[in-house]
Amino acid sequence: MREPVDLRRQRILAAVEARGKARVRDLAAELQVSVVTLRRDVEELTREGRLRRGHGVVHTTSSAQELPSSGTAHPEGGDRVALVVPERHSYLYEALHGARTVLEEAGIRIALHIAPQVAGAERPLVERALADGARGLLLAPRWRTPTVEQADYGWLAALEVPAVLMERRPRPGSALHALDSVCSDHWYGAHLAVEHLVGLGHRRIVFATRDDSPTARTLRAAFTEIAAAHPRIEEWAWALSSPAAGHAGPYTDQETADVPTLLRKLGATAAVVHGDVDALMAVQQLAEHDVRVPEDCSMVAYDDVVAGLGATPLTAVTPPKAEVGRVAAQLLLTRLAGGREESVRRVELLPALTVRGSTRAVDTHSE
Repeated sequence: MREPVDLRRQRILAAVEARGKARVRDLAAELQVSVVTLRRDVEELTREGRLRRGHGVVHTTSSAQELPSSGTAHPEGGDRVALVVPERHSYLYEALHGARTVLEEAGIRIALHIAPQVAGAERPLVERALADGARGLLLAPRWRTPTVEQADYGWLAALEVPAVLMERRPRPGSALHALDSVCSDHWYGAHLAVEHLVGLGHRRIVFATRDDSPTARTLRAAFTEIAAAHPRIEEWAWALSSPAAGHAGPYTDQETADVPTLLRKLGATAAVVHGDVDALMAVQQLAEHDVRVPEDCSMVAYDDVVAGLGATPLTAVTPPKAEVGRVAAQLLLTRLAGGREESVRRVELLPALTVRGSTRAVDTHSE
């Protein structure tokens, strides 16, 4: 599936803004796009005034790495923190933006490390960051499966610098249970989506999530709990949101069915799909089956990174992505300032629902 241009350019902006400047060839390799494509995107972003080009280098318009946006000199040779986020994860790049604002205002340099899509990729990046002098860490490990997550617990628990997890919540009682974390309350996000659809009269709903992120696992559990207990939901089913959404475990034929097939089988009038790109693809698949959104099926996306850019702008659950980064950075600054003896904090921030054109009330006259 080809990545939407707007999403790719958002990733480019996030990567450049996090470090102030970057070599074009390094950026292309890091984001796994061709140099030609990246140069074309950079040219367009430069025309829009969002980036500045140099000879083989691209800069932010604020030159943040050369001069801190706050105008404050970096203390004692340049304090720095490392941010480690998964490759191809635009959702977390917005959290990165929020963190960057807070840290730069405090005169802290940021070193961005993007972990490739392999198990255990974060550890060598963290070790390199610490060797380069990072005094603190903001971390969002990929953790595709519980097994991969647990494998990281030992070395993360042994870190000797302050660290804060972003959008990750370790298992209760685990070695990382006492590590600071800032997360969106995804149960509440699922609740918002369900209540919106039920309030429009939908009684049969399909939920589709990925299987390659901790957020997807959390959402699946939330949808299952909410739908099973809801007095006004008559039928519901869960499936993977796309064939590329990951297959970490054994699934039934229904759970691997595409969204149009499952909607038809269930007689469902609505779907909630995680994340935005999969939701937009589902709308296209439905159109190929002569199912119109929202006339025949209401659609809610989960993440709201590019949900509003579809031909039919999608109603979406909007987690507080940038706020997660800001709060995590503020918490890290507290630890760096000597607050390491304070109680561990697990912060949950509530998502919102952004209603657009992809949901509507059930037409009872057509039933």
